[in-house]
This record gives sequence, C-alpha cells and structure tokens, in this order.
Amino acid sequence: MSNDPIKVPFGYEPPPETRKGTLIFYDSFEQISEQELEIAAAVARDKAFAKFVLYPLHEESVRRMSKSPVSAYYKREDRLHEWKREYGRSDVIVDRLDGKRKKYTPIDSVLRHIAETYPAPYFLYMTPETANQFASYSSFEEWIVKLRLIISSEPERLHARLAEYRHRWEIVEH
Repeated sequence: MSNDPIKVPFGYEPPPETRKGTLIFYDSFEQISEQELEIAAAVARDKAFAKFVLYPLHEESVRRMSKSPVSAYYKREDRLHEWKREYGRSDVIVDRLDGKRKKYTPIDSVLRHIAETYPAPYFLYMTPETANQFASYSSFEEWIVKLRLIISSEPERLHARLAEYRHRWEIVEH
C-alpha cells in the first residue's frame, strides 16, 4: 500500500456499502439440480449478498449426516465449477475446506471457517432435510443466534428446535 496521501473534497463521505453478508449453500450437491442452483443464485442476487458460497460436503460428512450414498467429492465439485462456467457465475465461490481435509468436517468447524473467511452477516441456504439435521445438533442454539437460515422449500416435518427459532429462518418463494 502506498504512503501517499489521498486527496478528497472537503466533507467527502464514502458511499454506503449496498452489498452485505454471505449466503452459504451448505449441501452435498448430490441431488441438487441446476435449476435449484439458479434459484439459490437468484436469492443471493435479489438480497444483494456480497458473497455467494457453495459449500459441498465431503463423502465422509454426508455418510455421517444422512447415511445416503454419494458420489466422489471431486465429481460433485467439478459439476459445480462447470455450472459456474456455463452460466457465467464469476461471483460464485466454491469453498474447498472439505476437499482439503478429505474427511468428516463437523458443521461447527465449517461455520467457524466461514466466520473467519467471509464477511458477516451469515445466511445458510439449506434443504429442509439438512436444516432439520442441523437443528438436531447440540450446537444449533449457539449458531442460530449468529446466523439466519434460508430453507429451499417447505419442510414436511419440522424439528422442535427449528419451530422454536422460527423467527431466525425463512422459506424461499419460487
């Protein structure tokens, strides 16, 4: 950075920041279609988030959370990068923490990483199933006061903690 003074007119105030916060799409991306990715990107654009982060989960994380079969991490990550290129989404970030760790990463670690890396406030975009799983963790109450949830569709069943913190989440209107 230069030590030269910057000249501005008397009374100058920088324009207010119009884009704030980070929207994190936290999912395995195994069942997520390109249309659903577009909807999430539209939410990020409409709400004027500074960052839109796709956070694909490692196979071990998915196995621990849902026990459902999932393809290799690199295949799902490649698909996200391909979607990003195909639709010209240069503003989208694909986070690689799980890819670097190559093992199960608890959601607490993921959220701490996000808080250290991206600008606040934080919004987690999740499917109803993932939101219910997140609500079942003991650290849910600690994190729900620090972030907000955006759920991709109306949940069929609602975890008791999600119902308790109804004011901290919203459902996407397609």
